[in-house]
Amino acid sequence: MSALQDLRVLVVENDEMSATLLQMQLVQSGAVVVGVAASVSEALRLLGASDPQVALLDYRLANNETSEAVAAGLGARGIPFVLATGMAPDHLPEVFRSGVLLGKPYLTAELNAALARALRGASVAS
Repeated sequence: MSALQDLRVLVVENDEMSATLLQMQLVQSGAVVVGVAASVSEALRLLGASDPQVALLDYRLANNETSEAVAAGLGARGIPFVLATGMAPDHLPEVFRSGVLLGKPYLTAELNAALARALRGASVAS
């Protein structure tokens, strides 16, 4: 059984192809994707409606938005997250320090390990 078996994951990714690939990777690892959002408003709506255990965020979203407000919403609810980005940690806003950083591009095994670290309470700051 996978460490991600039945894990409820919210995916915040504006690129449709990347979001589809992420869904496939997560489902193959045993996780349940509770929603996919391309914008901040959609992500916050899904956050309230889907009860995820963890979230996977892309930094840059549609309409020149970033997932900063989503990370803040997750933090307020005590939901861990993984931030997938090519940005260096010291260039990220402070709100992302409570999450786990996953450098792009990444393999499924790296994605799974990052989600597991987030669930154990690891963060960029730790």
